[in-house]
Amino acid sequence: MTTAPAPGRDEGSVHHDDTAPPAAPDRDERAEECADKLWAAVRAADEYTAADVITNALEAGLPAETALLDVIGAVQRRVGTEWAANRMSVADEHAATAINDRVIALLPRQRPAAPLGRVTVACVDKEWHALPARLLAETLRLRGWEVGYLGAQVPTAHLVSQIHRSGATAVCLSASLPTRLPPAHAAITAVQAIGTPVMVGGLAFGADGRHARSLGADAWAREARAAADRLAAGPLPRPRPPHQAVDDLPHLADQEYTMVSRTARSLVRETFQRLEQRFPAMRDYDDAQRERTAEDLAHIVDFLAAALYVDDADVFTGFLTWTADVLTARGVPARSLLPGLDLMEEQLHDFPRARGLIESGRTALAPHS
Repeated sequence: MTTAPAPGRDEGSVHHDDTAPPAAPDRDERAEECADKLWAAVRAADEYTAADVITNALEAGLPAETALLDVIGAVQRRVGTEWAANRMSVADEHAATAINDRVIALLPRQRPAAPLGRVTVACVDKEWHALPARLLAETLRLRGWEVGYLGAQVPTAHLVSQIHRSGATAVCLSASLPTRLPPAHAAITAVQAIGTPVMVGGLAFGADGRHARSLGADAWAREARAAADRLAAGPLPRPRPPHQAVDDLPHLADQEYTMVSRTARSLVRETFQRLEQRFPAMRDYDDAQRERTAEDLAHIVDFLAAALYVDDADVFTGFLTWTADVLTARGVPARSLLPGLDLMEEQLHDFPRARGLIESGRTALAPHS
């Protein structure tokens, strides 16, 4: 089916260009020049030069927030773009991301004498793209907030426990991949149940915040500056009374999401076996190709389940078209995705919403095939 690295499984592999907040509309020339220098350093995996770039820029008067969002954030977006275009390996991407994460520590930090408030910033459970959340945490610190930054993959129970201990008055949750929307929903509901409002951000919630609204978040922000501005404008609205997932998403009553997610492993395994039977060439795949094919199938099922959860075909079709572009950049024809979709549909004959999503996926792939 594919010989490309599996999109989404590895931290260096999916949408990293989009997980950093968008650049400010009016980037100054100093930031542009600094970003070019930082890019050259991270591309060479040269942490020392990267540190010098940021240190020198700050000493020359570049505002710390500009260095954070318009230099480090801009470079991280470029890292993702280059990986998707097959101009960076996963190892290169990891090295660049690690350097960007470390140079953030060079920014000035001082405990505010009169903090604006205390905010907890975390990634939802299973979300390992931590840099966007850290960019937000550092932006809030620079603006005078006390911030409890919890990093990647925070289990909901531990998140709630930390909020109780810290007394945070607001929680900012980050999720980059739509496959994290179900645990994001659980986290939103659990935090609101203890009376703490939740603002969310990240590509998982849609470019227009549609999934923030459907999952009941109290606020949504497109990027770090907007989130900081919203918190500075006044308290977030108090959460509504506790509610269940089906209250927010009545389509879940059909149980399609539950059944697909619970049987995901068997669905992937059966699809893989049927591919082998129908396409004998697969039997000549080496171990790496077989592993990547299985991983690609698993990602397709994961995104199908996420689309079922929020009842949004764009979640599924967007992933498929992005994957098609990634495969094409690696010399793998996008049409290699179609047989897997056909075989999945055969097994999901009793699930009308799932079959409709798969048909939408085939339609979306047509221009790429």
